[in-house]
Amino acid sequence: MIELTRQFGRYGYRRVAALLRDAGWQVNDKRVERLWRREGLKVPMKQQKKGRLWLNDGSCVRLRPEYRNHVWSYDFVHHRTDDGRAFRTLNILDEYSRECLAIRVKRKLNSAEVIDALTDLFILRGVPAYIRSDNGPEFIAEAVRDWIRAVGAKTAYIEPGSPWENGYCESFNGRMRDELLNGEIFYSLREAQIVIERWRNHYNTKRPHSALGYRPPAPEAIVPMDQRPIMH
Repeated sequence: MIELTRQFGRYGYRRVAALLRDAGWQVNDKRVERLWRREGLKVPMKQQKKGRLWLNDGSCVRLRPEYRNHVWSYDFVHHRTDDGRAFRTLNILDEYSRECLAIRVKRKLNSAEVIDALTDLFILRGVPAYIRSDNGPEFIAEAVRDWIRAVGAKTAYIEPGSPWENGYCESFNGRMRDELLNGEIFYSLREAQIVIERWRNHYNTKRPHSALGYRPPAPEAIVPMDQRPIMH
């Protein structure tokens, strides 16, 4: 438990308990909590609750995901390498599964990069029903709108000044900054790309997600030894 806390310093006892069970330990949350407090470990502060955007007639405009590939969302995160130079990440999520589909890391990202990143994902995973995004110029560029429409998806832009309308991405961005960016020094863009991609893989396959019953969004499939193909 202490080793996991050292490795993932921003995880609370429930998430650590889920990791322990995944590793084969037969422990429940209450036992881990008792040991957690006995060792004086710090429980991270709870995230503030978010509101919802309501129209005058009382209807909520938020589009809720109902299945995989129903709603994808994407947003930018800004950070800097150790030399002070800025870089950006383009984070793309499946809102239903909470899986991070891709993180593109570059010094500059524009509407062409958005289209390129989505094209790669469409080829691998198919076209989602909706794509939710911010109102930034990269996202509302006419080329992006026309391209999304041409491939058969629909856009779902959030209301200006209402970040909670893109709550899935906002939550993911906060986790990424809290658990990764705030604790790393990147000496080059290439290092940032490698470390961030490694964290994305951990987030998808290992990190327990509270909204998923403390299971990861896309756990790795383990094939038993006796079922693996024999190489000749």
